[in-house]
Parts: sequence; C-alpha cells; structure tokens
Amino acid sequence: MDVIVDTNVPKVANGDASQASSQCVAECARWIRDIMRNKHTLLLDHGWEIIREYRGQLRSEGQFGLGKAFLEWVEDNWEIAACCQFVRITRQESDGRMSFAEFPTGPELAAFDPSDRKFVAVARAHPTQAPILNAVDTDWWHYRKSLEAHGIQIEFLCPDAMGHNNG
Repeated sequence: MDVIVDTNVPKVANGDASQASSQCVAECARWIRDIMRNKHTLLLDHGWEIIREYRGQLRSEGQFGLGKAFLEWVEDNWEIAACCQFVRITRQESDGRMSFAEFPTGPELAAFDPSDRKFVAVARAHPTQAPILNAVDTDWWHYRKSLEAHGIQIEFLCPDAMGHNNG
C-alpha cells in the first residue's frame, strides 16, 4: 500500500510527543517499522519538501530513536522504487502563504496549516490518492470532513489523541 507520512508519526514513534499514549507510540512505531520493512511504499514529493521537513524535525542530537532511524532509512532508500516513490507537485503562493497547486481551493480549507499542505498535495496528485498517516496533529481531525470531500484519506493512528473515536 502507498502511504504518506506526516512528520508527527515518526516523532511519536521516537517518543517525542508528550500527548501521545503508549498505545499511540506503539501504533506509530508499528507503521514506521512496516514502512522500513517495505510493507508499504512511502510517497514523497519531487521538490523534497517532505524530506526537508523530516530532516528539520527528526534530526536530533543525542539519543538515536525510531524517528531518526526512519529519516536515515528515507535518505538511504529514496531512489529505490519499492521503498519510495516521488510525486510531482507544484509549489505556489496562495493568499500570501506557501501552498501547492494540487491543494484544494475553497474557504473551508483556507486556514489549513500551510506546512501540512504538501502532504495533501501529494495525496491529490498521486493516482491512488494514498492515505495520509497522522498521529497527534489535531488539525487533521478538525479539517477531516473538508479534506475527505476532496478525496483525501486520513488514517488516524491515535484516535485517543483526537479526543474522539476514529469514526
């Protein structure tokens, strides 16, 4: 299965999210390990927006964790089609904010986090509209219905962190 991984998933797997339950950490770790074992194909963007975010958020001094291992796996395997596939998205400015041509337009998503738009753009540009994995970022929950209306699938790995069930 093709998947898009929001940066909060490997961060939680690394133990870097105080709001994450032990069950949430375990679920994120399971997904990250499965991706690294090639059970899923990681989707990235041609402009390396996602990889740059991973590098900024997952590179840390000190203890080596699963999030950092994931970053190293991405850096070692980005050229291997069975591991990673690149999707072409078009960076643009929208209402004075960085966005992408593939990001849905409309007032219901105008305030959606600009740093997460790249994940949505990749999902919309990919032929299968692969799911976006999310752990603890509640913005995805708040905008889920608007995103789903545009064909975006979000896999909530930690529904307890959303304060609701995954339904």
